[in-house]
Amino acid sequence: MGQVLIRDLDDALLQDYQEAADGNGRSLEAELRDALRRLRPVNDHDRRDLQARLAAIRAMTPNAAQTPAEVLVREDREGFRSA
Repeated sequence: MGQVLIRDLDDALLQDYQEAADGNGRSLEAELRDALRRLRPVNDHDRRDLQARLAAIRAMTPNAAQTPAEVLVREDREGFRSA
């Protein structure tokens, strides 16, 4: 496994992570490792997978161009204009 050394960290930031580590019952190193894991950047493969899953969800929506709320607002506005 790789290692990294980060210099010149803000003392307040480090203190926040130390407090979080204490609150979670783990070391500062474990807290930082978890933070990096949770905030991992999305790679191209994962992004394509997410886009495909979202497209599949959109395809299940009867009127993919508008949500039900948008339809109701539009009908309300059109009814107001014709009155």
